[in-house]
Formats: sequence, structure tokens, C-alpha cells
Amino acid sequence: MEKAGVYVHIPFCKSKCPYCDFYSMKLQGGMENKYSEFVAEKVRGYKENPPVLADTLYFGGGTPSLIGADNIIKITESAKEIWDFEEITVECNPSCVEDDFFNKVSSAGVNRISLGLQSAVDTERRSLGRLAGVKEAEKCIRSAQKAGIENISLDVMLGVPNQTEKTLDETLKFCTQSGATHISAYMLKLEEDTFFYKNQQKLNLPDDDFTADAYLKMVSFLESAGFPQYEISNFARKGYESKHNLKYWKCGEYLGIGPAAHSFINGKRFYYPRDIESFMNGGEPVDDGTGGDIQEYVMLRLRLKDGISYDELEKRGFGYLNRTLKKEVSIYSQHGLMDETEGGFHLTPAGFLLSNAIIAKIVSIF
Repeated sequence: MEKAGVYVHIPFCKSKCPYCDFYSMKLQGGMENKYSEFVAEKVRGYKENPPVLADTLYFGGGTPSLIGADNIIKITESAKEIWDFEEITVECNPSCVEDDFFNKVSSAGVNRISLGLQSAVDTERRSLGRLAGVKEAEKCIRSAQKAGIENISLDVMLGVPNQTEKTLDETLKFCTQSGATHISAYMLKLEEDTFFYKNQQKLNLPDDDFTADAYLKMVSFLESAGFPQYEISNFARKGYESKHNLKYWKCGEYLGIGPAAHSFINGKRFYYPRDIESFMNGGEPVDDGTGGDIQEYVMLRLRLKDGISYDELEKRGFGYLNRTLKKEVSIYSQHGLMDETEGGFHLTPAGFLLSNAIIAKIVSIF
């Protein structure tokens, strides 16, 4: 039986990045201790009747490392009283890591770090609101490795202000030579209500053609460097794919804890509102009325390089659509946007660039 993942949202940051629309706030007045104790107690409340069997724990944010190693350990230990984790990930920002952070959390079982690099070029990092330079990022990587954490993921952004082919090369070379085992690479998206969205006319952003070419070049570069693509935005050395995130894309179950955290259990999706006061006052999660249908399965699976299996569609009762699907896939294959294998189909890197439109078309068949 496939086990679930547990996600803990840490909604605190030193400052708000100009492109970010995740639920977060500036940390003030020792709030991290009060929040961590509340979350740990919330987790302990599942001890008598756990809603899922879980084998991954993921601290996301916000900036989880900002609350300090002791608070990460406090929550981790409460969760380990209930679940036996194979993978425990903590998102970190190089400007928000204590000197002994990695040694402490490693001793508590944290074995994966996701580091917000975004760029290895300091001018680009500053334009993205990052407070530390690439030297601090490199120091974090070395400190994590020294603490015995070898599974290190780096976040990279494409299409950021002032990015050029040369600066992208610099970032990719840094990532592949840093000792990292995983790379997550996202195209900058201007989200409403962010500083970047409101001031986009003042930003020196590369055009869509540059960003598309950069994506394809990155896929090829990372493949040749030993980081094959396994999801639209994710690349890993063999065996270092994110166990936790794969649960999302494979329609597995997960339990979310914290304001803005989502869950998917027993075919139902629910979430906590984006309101820390409501959460800490005992607010209950809200059912969003969706979850587990075939359209969702198709949409998420097509994010993966493995794509969709015809046999799996047969098992789910949709084998009668395979002939129609094969005709559609054939059309996309002729244009280099899909590859059809003997047992199924998946998007190519060029297809990933047009994934929203292609996935919408495929989903409409069901």
C-alpha cells in the first residue's frame, strides 16, 4: 500500500519576495515558538487515530529554517511518535540558517534540504529579493553535507529580471557542480497582488521566446550532467527524486497542517484557510468539494515524464477511450510535443512548454 505524506506549512519569512504569492508573513515577537508548539500539539492529536499512514514529512513555507532548528525538531519529534519517515525535507533560505542548524536537524532525522537558490548570480538574486549571496548558498550546501545530509535540492528560476544566456549558464553550472542531488526549476510567473505584478512594466524581463529556449536548453544541459527530468520542473540524479512531491503528482494521499495547507485523504480534498489566527484558534479545515476524479489524475500524471499508462486507464474504467486518446497523441507526436510508447504516452520537453493547452485538450476527452 502506497503511504501518504505529511506537509507542515511554516508561514514566516524575514521579508516578502517580490514575486511570491504563497501565504507568508514577517516573523515578529517570538511567534515562531508559539506557532511551533501549537503545530506539535496539533500533530500529537493524531496519535490515537492517525488519518493516514505516512512515510514522508515536508516543511514548506514561508521559510521553515527561519523558526530555528529547535522548533523544527520539536515538530519532527511529535510526528515521529506517529509515523516512520523515510524522507524528511526542510525548505531553507541561505540568509535564515543558524550556524548549527544542519547538525541539529540531521540528528533528528532530517535527511533532505530544499535550498532557495533561485540564481547563482548575485545581481539576479538581489532583484528577486534574496538577502544572501551565492557564497552564503554554497556555505549552506557544504554545511548540510558536513552534517550528513547528502540529499540537497536547489531551486532555480527562469525568465527573471536581467537574465541572459550567460547568467543562466552560470547558474546551471553552479547547480550541477555544487554536489546537489536534485534541481527544481520554475519559470517566473507574475502572480496578482505581488510587487512584480504591480510593477511589471519597470522590470527588465526576458521575452517569452528567451524563456522557452532557456527551458529547453536547461533540460538538455541537466540531462547531460546526470540530472534527468522526471517532472515538468524537476530534475534529479538517479534515486534522488522527491518522494514527497511525487505523491502529489501520482494522486497519492497527503495530510497538510498549517494555514493554507491542503490535504487529500480518502478521495476528498480539504484545506486550512490562509489565516494563521483562525488556525491557531482551532479553526477546522474546509472541504473544497473536489478530489480524485479522472480529470485530476490525467492532469497531474501528465506533469510527469513517465506520463500515462493505457493499462492504468483500463483499470480505472476508461479503457474505452484509449483509441480516441491514441489518435490525439499521434497528432501531438507528429509535432514533437508527445512521445507514445508501447504502453502509454508522455509530454516531451517541448510539450511541457505548452502543457496547459495540451493537458486541457486531453482532459476534455474524459
